[in-house]
Amino acid sequence: MLDMQNRRDAPGMGRLTYAPADHPPVAPAKIGVLLVNLGTPDATDYWSMRRYLGEFLSDKRVIDYPSWLWQPLLQLIILSKRPFSSGEAYRGIWNEELNESPLLTITRNQTESVRTELAKLYGDQVLVDFCMRYGNPSTDAAIRRLKDEGCERIVFFPLYPQYSAPTTATANDHAFRTLMKMNWQPAIRTVPHYADHPLYIEALARSVEKAYAKLDHRPDALVTSYHGLPMRYLKEGDPYHCLCAKTSRLMRERLGFAKEEVVLTFQSRFGPEEWLQPYTVEEVARLAEVGKKNIAIMAPAFSADCVETLEEINEEIKESFEEAGGESFTYIPCLNDDPAHIEMMVAILRTEMAGWVPA
Repeated sequence: MLDMQNRRDAPGMGRLTYAPADHPPVAPAKIGVLLVNLGTPDATDYWSMRRYLGEFLSDKRVIDYPSWLWQPLLQLIILSKRPFSSGEAYRGIWNEELNESPLLTITRNQTESVRTELAKLYGDQVLVDFCMRYGNPSTDAAIRRLKDEGCERIVFFPLYPQYSAPTTATANDHAFRTLMKMNWQPAIRTVPHYADHPLYIEALARSVEKAYAKLDHRPDALVTSYHGLPMRYLKEGDPYHCLCAKTSRLMRERLGFAKEEVVLTFQSRFGPEEWLQPYTVEEVARLAEVGKKNIAIMAPAFSADCVETLEEINEEIKESFEEAGGESFTYIPCLNDDPAHIEMMVAILRTEMAGWVPA
Protein backbone atom coordinates (compact mmCIF):
# COMPACT_ATOMS: atom_id res chain seq x y z
CA MET A 1 0.00 0.00 0.00
CA LEU A 2 3.02 2.29 0.41
CA ASP A 3 3.41 3.02 -3.29
CA MET A 4 -0.32 3.74 -3.65
CA GLN A 5 -0.22 6.25 -0.82
CA ASN A 6 2.84 7.94 -2.25
CA ARG A 7 1.21 8.21 -5.67
CA ARG A 8 -1.86 9.86 -4.19
CA ASP A 9 0.20 12.25 -2.10
CA ALA A 10 2.38 13.29 -5.01
CA PRO A 11 0.33 13.24 -8.23
CA GLY A 12 2.46 13.63 -11.30
CA MET A 13 5.77 13.36 -9.45
CA GLY A 14 8.25 10.71 -10.48
CA ARG A 15 9.59 9.59 -7.11
CA LEU A 16 8.18 7.84 -4.03
CA THR A 17 8.81 10.19 -1.14
CA TYR A 18 8.78 7.56 1.62
CA ALA A 19 9.77 4.41 -0.27
CA PRO A 20 12.97 2.58 0.64
CA ALA A 21 15.93 3.06 -1.68
CA ASP A 22 15.60 -0.40 -3.20
CA HIS A 23 11.88 -0.02 -3.98
CA PRO A 24 11.12 -0.84 -7.64
CA PRO A 25 10.15 2.11 -9.84
CA VAL A 26 6.46 3.08 -9.80
CA ALA A 27 4.88 5.06 -12.60
CA PRO A 28 3.65 8.45 -11.41
CA ALA A 29 -0.11 8.89 -11.15
CA LYS A 30 -1.73 10.84 -13.96
CA ILE A 31 -4.61 13.28 -14.18
CA GLY A 32 -7.52 12.41 -16.45
CA VAL A 33 -9.73 14.85 -18.32
CA LEU A 34 -13.03 13.55 -19.62
CA LEU A 35 -15.12 15.70 -21.98
CA VAL A 36 -18.78 14.67 -21.90
CA ASN A 37 -21.51 15.28 -24.44
CA LEU A 38 -25.12 14.18 -24.75
CA GLY A 39 -24.81 11.13 -26.98
CA THR A 40 -25.43 9.64 -30.37
CA PRO A 41 -26.90 6.51 -31.93
CA ASP A 42 -24.41 4.04 -33.37
CA ALA A 43 -26.28 4.02 -36.70
CA THR A 44 -29.50 5.30 -38.25
CA ASP A 45 -31.38 2.00 -38.59
CA TYR A 46 -34.49 1.26 -36.53
CA TRP A 47 -32.87 -0.88 -33.82
CA SER A 48 -29.88 1.43 -33.32
CA MET A 49 -32.23 4.38 -32.98
CA ARG A 50 -34.54 2.45 -30.65
CA ARG A 51 -31.65 1.51 -28.32
CA TYR A 52 -30.43 5.10 -28.19
CA LEU A 53 -33.85 6.67 -27.72
CA GLY A 54 -34.80 4.01 -25.17
CA GLU A 55 -31.78 4.89 -23.02
CA PHE A 56 -32.31 8.62 -23.43
CA LEU A 57 -36.05 8.68 -22.79
CA SER A 58 -35.81 6.26 -19.85
CA ASP A 59 -33.59 8.70 -17.95
CA LYS A 60 -35.54 10.02 -14.96
CA ARG A 61 -33.69 13.32 -15.25
CA VAL A 62 -35.08 13.75 -18.78
CA ILE A 63 -38.60 12.35 -18.35
CA ASP A 64 -39.57 12.31 -14.69
CA TYR A 65 -43.05 10.82 -15.01
CA PRO A 66 -43.77 7.74 -12.84
CA SER A 67 -42.40 4.59 -14.50
CA TRP A 68 -45.76 2.79 -14.31
CA LEU A 69 -47.24 5.56 -16.44
CA TRP A 70 -44.32 6.39 -18.73
CA GLN A 71 -42.70 3.07 -19.59
CA PRO A 72 -45.76 1.40 -21.21
CA LEU A 73 -46.27 4.53 -23.31
CA LEU A 74 -42.58 4.67 -24.19
CA GLN A 75 -42.08 0.99 -25.01
CA LEU A 76 -45.38 0.29 -26.78
CA ILE A 77 -46.05 3.52 -28.66
CA ILE A 78 -43.18 6.02 -28.78
CA LEU A 79 -40.38 3.52 -29.44
CA SER A 80 -42.50 1.82 -32.08
CA LYS A 81 -42.73 4.98 -34.16
CA ARG A 82 -40.11 7.55 -33.21
CA PRO A 83 -37.02 5.54 -34.32
CA PHE A 84 -38.25 5.85 -37.92
CA SER A 85 -38.59 9.65 -37.90
CA SER A 86 -35.43 10.15 -35.81
CA GLY A 87 -33.49 7.82 -38.08
CA GLU A 88 -34.58 9.84 -41.09
CA ALA A 89 -33.45 13.06 -39.41
CA TYR A 90 -30.05 11.58 -38.58
CA ARG A 91 -29.59 10.21 -42.11
CA GLY A 92 -29.93 13.75 -43.42
CA ILE A 93 -26.89 14.92 -41.45
CA TRP A 94 -24.90 11.68 -41.05
CA ASN A 95 -21.13 11.79 -41.58
CA GLU A 96 -21.03 9.15 -44.30
CA GLU A 97 -17.25 9.21 -44.61
CA LEU A 98 -16.72 8.12 -40.99
CA ASN A 99 -20.15 6.46 -40.63
CA GLU A 100 -21.02 8.40 -37.49
CA SER A 101 -23.03 11.38 -36.34
CA PRO A 102 -21.57 14.91 -36.61
CA LEU A 103 -21.76 15.20 -32.82
CA LEU A 104 -19.37 12.27 -32.46
CA THR A 105 -16.99 13.64 -35.10
CA ILE A 106 -16.93 17.12 -33.57
CA THR A 107 -16.53 15.90 -29.98
CA ARG A 108 -13.59 13.75 -31.04
CA ASN A 109 -12.02 16.76 -32.80
CA GLN A 110 -12.52 18.89 -29.69
CA THR A 111 -10.87 16.20 -27.58
CA GLU A 112 -7.86 15.97 -29.86
CA SER A 113 -7.43 19.75 -29.82
CA VAL A 114 -7.70 19.97 -26.03
CA ARG A 115 -5.28 17.05 -25.70
CA THR A 116 -2.75 18.83 -27.91
CA GLU A 117 -2.97 22.08 -25.92
CA LEU A 118 -2.73 20.40 -22.51
CA ALA A 119 0.25 18.34 -23.69
CA LYS A 120 2.08 21.61 -24.37
CA LEU A 121 1.53 22.56 -20.74
CA TYR A 122 1.81 19.26 -18.88
CA GLY A 123 3.42 16.74 -21.23
CA ASP A 124 2.09 13.24 -20.70
CA GLN A 125 0.96 13.97 -17.14
CA VAL A 126 -2.64 14.68 -18.27
CA LEU A 127 -4.66 12.19 -20.33
CA VAL A 128 -7.65 13.52 -22.27
CA ASP A 129 -10.59 11.46 -23.49
CA PHE A 130 -14.31 11.91 -24.20
CA CYS A 131 -17.54 10.05 -23.61
CA MET A 132 -21.28 10.31 -24.09
CA ARG A 133 -24.09 10.25 -21.54
CA TYR A 134 -26.13 8.03 -23.87
CA GLY A 135 -24.70 5.60 -26.41
CA ASN A 136 -21.00 5.17 -27.15
CA PRO A 137 -18.30 5.74 -26.09
CA SER A 138 -19.94 5.23 -22.72
CA THR A 139 -19.15 7.14 -19.55
CA ASP A 140 -18.56 3.91 -17.65
CA ALA A 141 -16.00 2.59 -20.15
CA ALA A 142 -14.19 5.94 -20.40
CA ILE A 143 -13.77 6.37 -16.63
CA ARG A 144 -12.51 2.80 -16.24
CA ARG A 145 -10.11 3.25 -19.16
CA LEU A 146 -8.59 6.39 -17.62
CA LYS A 147 -8.29 4.65 -14.27
CA ASP A 148 -6.55 1.67 -15.88
CA GLU A 149 -4.11 4.07 -17.53
CA GLY A 150 -3.04 5.43 -14.16
CA CYS A 151 -5.45 8.34 -13.65
CA GLU A 152 -6.20 8.53 -9.95
CA ARG A 153 -7.81 11.95 -10.37
CA ILE A 154 -10.26 12.86 -13.13
CA VAL A 155 -11.77 16.19 -14.18
CA PHE A 156 -15.24 15.42 -15.53
CA PHE A 157 -16.33 18.16 -17.97
CA PRO A 158 -19.99 18.15 -19.13
CA LEU A 159 -20.05 20.29 -22.27
CA TYR A 160 -23.24 22.11 -21.33
CA PRO A 161 -22.63 25.85 -20.86
CA GLN A 162 -25.92 26.39 -19.01
CA TYR A 163 -26.58 24.00 -16.13
CA SER A 164 -29.78 21.98 -16.12
CA ALA A 165 -30.85 18.81 -14.35
CA PRO A 166 -31.61 16.93 -17.64
CA THR A 167 -28.13 17.72 -19.01
CA THR A 168 -25.32 18.51 -16.56
CA ALA A 169 -26.86 16.72 -13.58
CA THR A 170 -27.62 13.48 -15.42
CA ALA A 171 -24.09 13.41 -16.87
CA ASN A 172 -22.67 13.74 -13.35
CA ASP A 173 -25.12 11.14 -12.02
CA HIS A 174 -23.88 8.65 -14.57
CA ALA A 175 -20.25 9.23 -13.62
CA PHE A 176 -21.05 8.72 -9.95
CA ARG A 177 -22.91 5.50 -10.72
CA THR A 178 -19.70 4.19 -12.27
CA LEU A 179 -17.76 5.11 -9.14
CA MET A 180 -20.28 3.20 -7.04
CA LYS A 181 -19.20 0.00 -8.80
CA MET A 182 -15.43 0.54 -8.41
CA ASN A 183 -13.37 -0.79 -5.51
CA TRP A 184 -10.64 1.80 -6.08
CA GLN A 185 -12.33 5.00 -7.12
CA PRO A 186 -10.46 7.81 -8.79
CA ALA A 187 -11.05 11.23 -7.25
CA ILE A 188 -13.40 13.25 -9.45
CA ARG A 189 -14.00 16.96 -9.91
CA THR A 190 -17.02 18.00 -11.94
CA VAL A 191 -16.81 21.21 -13.98
CA PRO A 192 -19.61 23.68 -13.15
CA HIS A 193 -21.62 25.62 -15.72
CA TYR A 194 -19.80 28.27 -17.72
CA ALA A 195 -22.76 30.28 -19.03
CA ASP A 196 -21.06 33.56 -18.12
CA HIS A 197 -17.40 32.63 -18.55
CA PRO A 198 -15.64 35.56 -20.29
CA LEU A 199 -13.93 33.33 -22.87
CA TYR A 200 -17.22 31.57 -23.68
CA ILE A 201 -18.98 34.90 -24.22
CA GLU A 202 -16.04 36.11 -26.30
CA ALA A 203 -16.08 32.97 -28.45
CA LEU A 204 -19.82 33.36 -29.09
CA ALA A 205 -19.44 37.03 -29.96
CA ARG A 206 -16.59 36.33 -32.37
CA SER A 207 -18.67 33.67 -34.12
CA VAL A 208 -21.42 36.24 -34.67
CA GLU A 209 -18.97 38.84 -35.93
CA LYS A 210 -17.43 36.37 -38.37
CA ALA A 211 -20.84 35.35 -39.70
CA TYR A 212 -22.06 38.93 -40.05
CA ALA A 213 -18.87 39.94 -41.86
CA LYS A 214 -19.72 37.46 -44.64
CA LEU A 215 -23.23 38.84 -45.23
CA ASP A 216 -24.24 41.51 -47.72
CA HIS A 217 -26.74 42.97 -45.25
CA ARG A 218 -27.07 43.13 -41.48
CA PRO A 219 -29.76 40.80 -40.12
CA ASP A 220 -32.83 42.43 -38.59
CA ALA A 221 -32.54 40.18 -35.56
CA LEU A 222 -30.22 37.63 -33.99
CA VAL A 223 -32.16 34.69 -32.56
CA THR A 224 -30.44 32.79 -29.75
CA SER A 225 -32.21 29.43 -29.70
CA TYR A 226 -31.67 27.20 -26.66
CA HIS A 227 -32.87 23.65 -26.12
CA GLY A 228 -36.22 23.74 -24.37
CA LEU A 229 -37.24 22.52 -20.93
CA PRO A 230 -40.66 21.99 -19.32
CA MET A 231 -41.80 25.19 -17.60
CA ARG A 232 -42.32 23.36 -14.29
CA TYR A 233 -38.56 22.68 -14.07
CA LEU A 234 -38.03 26.44 -13.81
CA LYS A 235 -40.71 26.69 -11.13
CA GLU A 236 -39.05 23.83 -9.22
CA GLY A 237 -35.73 25.67 -9.08
CA ASP A 238 -33.78 24.62 -12.17
CA PRO A 239 -31.53 27.61 -13.11
CA TYR A 240 -31.37 26.83 -16.84
CA HIS A 241 -33.71 29.58 -18.06
CA CYS A 242 -31.90 32.26 -16.07
CA LEU A 243 -28.50 31.08 -17.30
CA CYS A 244 -29.67 31.12 -20.94
CA ALA A 245 -30.94 34.68 -20.52
CA LYS A 246 -27.64 35.67 -18.93
CA THR A 247 -25.59 34.21 -21.77
CA SER A 248 -27.62 36.05 -24.40
CA ARG A 249 -27.48 39.32 -22.47
CA LEU A 250 -23.72 39.17 -21.93
CA MET A 251 -23.11 38.31 -25.57
CA ARG A 252 -25.39 41.15 -26.70
CA GLU A 253 -23.53 43.60 -24.46
CA ARG A 254 -20.18 42.37 -25.78
CA LEU A 255 -21.39 42.85 -29.37
CA GLY A 256 -22.88 46.25 -28.61
CA PHE A 257 -26.26 45.25 -30.04
CA ALA A 258 -29.51 46.94 -29.03
CA LYS A 259 -31.87 44.91 -26.82
CA GLU A 260 -34.39 44.40 -29.60
CA GLU A 261 -31.73 42.95 -31.91
CA VAL A 262 -31.23 39.78 -29.85
CA VAL A 263 -34.20 37.44 -29.32
CA LEU A 264 -34.16 34.61 -26.75
CA THR A 265 -36.09 31.47 -27.77
CA PHE A 266 -36.37 27.76 -26.96
CA GLN A 267 -36.63 24.78 -29.32
CA SER A 268 -37.16 21.00 -29.29
CA ARG A 269 -40.43 20.67 -27.42
CA PHE A 270 -41.49 17.14 -26.50
CA GLY A 271 -44.85 16.03 -25.11
CA PRO A 272 -48.00 17.95 -24.14
CA GLU A 273 -46.59 20.07 -21.29
CA GLU A 274 -45.95 23.79 -21.44
CA TRP A 275 -42.25 24.42 -22.08
CA LEU A 276 -40.05 27.49 -21.78
CA GLN A 277 -41.17 30.18 -24.19
CA PRO A 278 -41.11 31.72 -26.71
CA TYR A 279 -40.86 28.63 -28.91
CA THR A 280 -38.26 29.13 -31.65
CA VAL A 281 -40.36 27.63 -34.43
CA GLU A 282 -43.20 30.06 -33.67
CA GLU A 283 -41.07 33.10 -32.86
CA VAL A 284 -39.17 33.08 -36.16
CA ALA A 285 -42.52 33.06 -37.97
CA ARG A 286 -43.71 35.99 -35.86
CA LEU A 287 -40.53 37.93 -36.65
CA ALA A 288 -41.13 37.45 -40.37
CA GLU A 289 -44.75 38.53 -40.03
CA VAL A 290 -43.80 41.81 -38.28
CA GLY A 291 -41.32 42.70 -41.01
CA LYS A 292 -38.03 41.23 -39.82
CA LYS A 293 -37.37 39.41 -43.08
CA ASN A 294 -33.66 38.82 -42.53
CA ILE A 295 -32.55 36.97 -39.41
CA ALA A 296 -29.54 35.11 -38.10
CA ILE A 297 -29.89 32.27 -35.62
CA MET A 298 -27.47 30.48 -33.32
CA ALA A 299 -27.68 27.78 -30.63
CA PRO A 300 -25.45 28.82 -27.69
CA ALA A 301 -26.47 25.88 -25.46
CA PHE A 302 -24.95 23.33 -27.85
CA SER A 303 -21.18 22.87 -27.71
CA ALA A 304 -21.24 20.95 -31.01
CA ASP A 305 -23.52 20.87 -34.01
CA CYS A 306 -25.95 17.98 -33.87
CA VAL A 307 -29.38 16.88 -35.06
CA GLU A 308 -31.07 19.73 -33.16
CA THR A 309 -29.03 22.33 -35.04
CA LEU A 310 -28.20 20.78 -38.40
CA GLU A 311 -31.66 19.28 -38.92
CA GLU A 312 -34.17 21.01 -36.64
CA ILE A 313 -32.90 24.59 -37.03
CA ASN A 314 -31.75 24.36 -40.64
CA GLU A 315 -34.89 22.59 -41.83
CA GLU A 316 -37.97 22.79 -39.59
CA ILE A 317 -37.30 26.21 -38.06
CA LYS A 318 -35.99 27.68 -41.31
CA GLU A 319 -39.10 26.41 -43.11
CA SER A 320 -41.36 28.06 -40.52
CA PHE A 321 -39.58 31.39 -41.06
CA GLU A 322 -39.77 31.23 -44.85
CA GLU A 323 -43.42 30.15 -44.92
CA ALA A 324 -44.25 33.24 -42.86
CA GLY A 325 -42.56 35.49 -45.43
CA GLY A 326 -38.98 35.46 -44.25
CA GLU A 327 -36.38 36.05 -46.94
CA SER A 328 -32.87 35.52 -45.53
CA PHE A 329 -32.12 32.89 -42.87
CA THR A 330 -28.51 32.64 -41.67
CA TYR A 331 -27.49 29.85 -39.33
CA ILE A 332 -24.38 30.55 -37.25
CA PRO A 333 -22.70 27.21 -36.41
CA CYS A 334 -21.97 26.07 -32.88
CA LEU A 335 -18.50 26.77 -31.52
CA ASN A 336 -17.44 23.19 -32.32
CA ASP A 337 -13.63 22.95 -32.48
CA ASP A 338 -13.07 26.64 -33.20
CA PRO A 339 -9.76 27.78 -31.64
CA ALA A 340 -11.58 30.26 -29.38
CA HIS A 341 -13.73 27.42 -28.04
CA ILE A 342 -10.70 25.22 -27.40
CA GLU A 343 -8.97 28.12 -25.66
CA MET A 344 -11.98 28.44 -23.36
CA MET A 345 -12.03 24.72 -22.55
CA VAL A 346 -8.33 24.69 -21.72
CA ALA A 347 -8.68 27.76 -19.49
CA ILE A 348 -11.55 26.14 -17.58
CA LEU A 349 -9.62 22.90 -17.21
CA ARG A 350 -6.53 24.67 -15.91
CA THR A 351 -8.70 26.25 -13.21
CA GLU A 352 -10.36 22.95 -12.32
CA MET A 353 -7.03 21.10 -12.15
CA ALA A 354 -5.57 23.63 -9.70
CA GLY A 355 -3.66 21.81 -6.98
CA TRP A 356 -3.50 18.64 -9.05
CA VAL A 357 -0.89 19.87 -11.53
CA PRO A 358 1.86 22.49 -11.24
CA ALA A 359 0.60 26.05 -11.59
